[in-house]
Amino acid sequence: MILIVGLGNPGMKYAQNRHNIGFMAADRIAGDHGFGPWRSRFQGEFAEGRLADRRVALLKPATFMNLSGQSVGEAMRYLKLEPADVIVLHDELDLASGKVRLKTGGGHAGHNGLRSIHQHIGEAYRRLRIGIGHPGHKDRVAAYVLSDFAKAEQEGLEDLLRGISEGAAMLAAGDDGRFMNAVAARVAPARNSSDNPPAAGTGPAPAAGRAAIADPPQPPEAPASFTDRLRALSEKFR
Repeated sequence: MILIVGLGNPGMKYAQNRHNIGFMAADRIAGDHGFGPWRSRFQGEFAEGRLADRRVALLKPATFMNLSGQSVGEAMRYLKLEPADVIVLHDELDLASGKVRLKTGGGHAGHNGLRSIHQHIGEAYRRLRIGIGHPGHKDRVAAYVLSDFAKAEQEGLEDLLRGISEGAAMLAAGDDGRFMNAVAARVAPARNSSDNPPAAGTGPAPAAGRAAIADPPQPPEAPASFTDRLRALSEKFR
């Protein structure tokens, strides 16, 4: 079994905060993949389901961010899991909005939720760092992470959460490359020429299998004079 933990603060007051993007991602995975109902367990909200061929448990600690490790440690011990079986989804100030990175082990970089988890299970768990951007000065961080995403950010946030959910099976399987590709396909989809065909007379030449653009027609050569034809004939029989 894999335990996926979304970090955040409980209650409607915090539901749309940047600090709660881990909760948002866990909710999206549960809804899209038909997980069982959320139940109160392990000092948090707990749901079970499958991602491809793997049994997966989702956990949203209800202890508030700075005590998240209490909930995670309790769930991990009950389920008889190792830290390597735990994946934590959390907000990351040092990544721009819409960016994600995967990491195993290392420091908590001042994140209170990670600091608490370190204290209870150590650092050898996996993490999905979900970028929320930085307000520009450390004195503004506390207010920034506890502020809601702006309306202008909602479309990008939806694409990001959809990408995380669509790649969730690869995340649980440890297939980091394919997971990152799934997120990138939603956050920065490749241009599709069939969706946006170039206007007539513009754009690159058609690909193989389509008619190529012909070179412009050349003017016909002027006919040779009678004298020129006689000269050429005499040269031929010399």
